[in-house]
Amino acid sequence: MKFGVAIRTMGPQSSRATVEACARIAEGAGLDGLFLSDHLAVPPGETEGSGGRYLDALTTLGFLAGVTERIRLGVSVLILPYRPAVLIAKQVATIQELSGGRMILGTGVGWMKGEFAALGVDIRKRGALTTETLRVIHHLFETDAAPFAGKLISFPAFVFLPRPARPPIWVGGSGPNAIERAVEFGDGWHPMLPSAELRGAVATLRKKAQAAKRGALEIVVRRGFKLEDAVADRERLRADEDAGATYCIFDPGRYADQTDFAKRLENFITKVANPASA
Repeated sequence: MKFGVAIRTMGPQSSRATVEACARIAEGAGLDGLFLSDHLAVPPGETEGSGGRYLDALTTLGFLAGVTERIRLGVSVLILPYRPAVLIAKQVATIQELSGGRMILGTGVGWMKGEFAALGVDIRKRGALTTETLRVIHHLFETDAAPFAGKLISFPAFVFLPRPARPPIWVGGSGPNAIERAVEFGDGWHPMLPSAELRGAVATLRKKAQAAKRGALEIVVRRGFKLEDAVADRERLRADEDAGATYCIFDPGRYADQTDFAKRLENFITKVANPASA
């Protein structure tokens, strides 16, 4: 199993100094990737834990690409309906180019009604917009200049350069539509399911992927650990792995600052991810 860590880009921890320090700590710890969450327009009633302060995920990844060298840079997850599809593709290509091919594009449909309203996006179309945006991303990374005509998104041919190798796409969501998107567009599946429900869902995904003649997909879980009972934490991680998970994003919760982040991360690595050193 590979491991990444979520870094807070909201609330008081989203200062330049803290975000940069946490990214450097994660890279120094030898993790595979660091991951950011995505919100653009948080309603007043949804600010608990952040105060409404959020850095833009893609812009922040561009910044972190410049202060790290090896660690992969991901979003867990980018809400595709929030942004125009071509803009997303251009931003992703730019990050992928300037980071030396280190990006992971986790994607999702979103859920916060007030945020959709603030951005002027019809929440009823979020699934269809997500599917078509994924189709656009594949189209642009596969062709230099070709038109696109979809049900919701259309554009004439234009030169899409730079066009680096498309980053891995992890499709978020746990329902049947998310599984279908993962099989059609994804290199990985990033559901929010407890391990008890994960096994059956992974079996369904793999059956559909085999029928579609797709190769193995990364199975990604994002987990918080209390780090007070190492044995229980390791059992929980083992349950995820037994259920089919191949990648775990450690969510350290609301750490106070980079020192607290480093302590939580070290505890996770030494007591949970690497039992031999516990």
